[in-house]
Amino acid sequence: MPDSITVASVQQYQTNVELLMQQTDSRLRGMVSTDSYVGKQASVIEQFGEATAQKRTSRHSDTPLLDLSQDKRWVFPVDYEWASLIDQVDKLRMRIAPEGQYTRAAAAAMLRAIDDEIILAFFASAFKGENGTTADAFDTTTHGVGVDEGGTASGLNVEKLQLGLRKLMTAHKGDIMEPTHGAIGPYEHDKLLKQIQVVNKDYNGGAAVLENGRIRRFMGFEFVVTDRLTISSGNRLIPLWVKSGMHLGVWQDVQASIDKRADKGNSWQVYTNMTIGSTRTQAGKVIRVLCDDQI
Repeated sequence: MPDSITVASVQQYQTNVELLMQQTDSRLRGMVSTDSYVGKQASVIEQFGEATAQKRTSRHSDTPLLDLSQDKRWVFPVDYEWASLIDQVDKLRMRIAPEGQYTRAAAAAMLRAIDDEIILAFFASAFKGENGTTADAFDTTTHGVGVDEGGTASGLNVEKLQLGLRKLMTAHKGDIMEPTHGAIGPYEHDKLLKQIQVVNKDYNGGAAVLENGRIRRFMGFEFVVTDRLTISSGNRLIPLWVKSGMHLGVWQDVQASIDKRADKGNSWQVYTNMTIGSTRTQAGKVIRVLCDDQI
């Protein structure tokens, strides 16, 4: 097979994977802040404590010097890859269209990995301090909604969402001035569809809650449905968060290559890889809601 055909096949495969990634993106990537990094770890944000103004009680008094607490939040890179072997160049050429199964499989593997990394970071220990060595465990008492809170039903319901929103607002010292999101499983979606406050316009004021029979927005939350949420002790962990509360660091976005493997009978190897990491940025910007896992 002429080299020009091989080069064209490689270039077209790389282009198709990149286009598919851009067009289909992960379900959660657009709901978190993101930035690019280099090195073994990265400081996501410099955090400063709350300042309190002091009343001046007398003339010519000394200027008050008030300390302002400062901290850093860190994110660490994780490497992901996916590969598959193709026996014949002709088979590869036949499947490099955007609809091709190899292109779709490669992109889907990376997209799922992005979501998995974000989902893992929702409630895992985040790291702070000057060098990123101090673990900050998720505070389930202050920023959690128990499985039986907000009513007797153990699944997701309006009362639990109200309590989760209240905890977000409490952490923000009042109203929330940025987008709020929620990730739910198919069972939680089904439970919400049975809530009269969600589906009855007399309760929700005719707001655009349902689209094609699916809950997209309710109570200010933009929802995404995924079957990849964490299950712990029989409970699904439902995250409610503000966009700035979660961060995705990108060291290397998805790359694609095709190489001939002499050690595999000259088969062609389709390969994709990326390096990313995710973390919570600040306590109170993510709320955990426990719901019975009843699939």
